[in-house]
Amino acid sequence: MTPRPWLHGFLDLCLLAMLRERADYGYGLSQRLAAAGVAEVPGGTLYPALLRLEEQGLATPSWGPSESGPRRKYYAITGAGLDVLEQQAGDWRRFRDGVDSLLSAVPHE
Repeated sequence: MTPRPWLHGFLDLCLLAMLRERADYGYGLSQRLAAAGVAEVPGGTLYPALLRLEEQGLATPSWGPSESGPRRKYYAITGAGLDVLEQQAGDWRRFRDGVDSLLSAVPHE
């Protein structure tokens, strides 16, 4: 399980990366995060993150049909979201490489 403080640090980046692949709704994004092994993200964490992306102009919502039940709110990445994703992905890679270099001497099981 991903520690909660870590999750808050990279959730927006993960959501933008998934929205780059295709538009999706909240529960679908949650399932994709879990399937990728990132984390099981509760709605109380996921939906504020989606709202934040929307308010920042990085994702745009639209309503679409559901195969079961009411309409769903789908999110799609915007041009600004793509720019932020590209920049943050580079930042993440540099950070990850730095942490990996520090941990390389630590024995693992």
